Amino acid sequence: MKLDRPARRAFLAVHVVASAGWLGLSVGLLALGLAADTTGSPATVEAAVRSMQLFADRLLLPIALLTLGSGLVLALGTPWGLARHRWVWTKFWLTLATTAATAFALRPGVHEAVAAVSAGQALPDGEDVLMGPVVSLSAYVFMTVISVLKPWGLTRRGRRLREATRGRTPAEPTRV
Repeated sequence: MKLDRPARRAFLAVHVVASAGWLGLSVGLLALGLAADTTGSPATVEAAVRSMQLFADRLLLPIALLTLGSGLVLALGTPWGLARHRWVWTKFWLTLATTAATAFALRPGVHEAVAAVSAGQALPDGEDVLMGPVVSLSAYVFMTVISVLKPWGLTRRGRRLREATRGRTPAEPTRV
């Protein structure tokens, strides 16, 4: 299945906007996590972790799924393919991993922080509210860079497909 030009452009725009949104949400979460971890004010800590919960519950997962879905459509509907180029393959697995980490690590950690602060306790571990945003922000910046640079060339499957389209069979691996 190949996307026609208008559909490809529409999915590309959705993918770029969703990815930029995910990156921006991570920067926002990092700022809120820093505020919660470094302030001495209980009111500021509570406001920061409650805001983090709002981001995590209402925005992160839909944006993550939109990024993942639009990226899959683009990979499968364009000549880039999902497993033809190493950079696309890497982005797919990192997006899948960061989506899972958002759902199963970041959100529960934020919920624990909110529960503790709401009960009048101190922030359980300030690093917990920082680690998720730092890791996710690092992953999204890395994925953005490889989207621009497109490094590493073709995968083994991509080389076989390229050779097949040229009318040749791929060379057999040399055994030593």
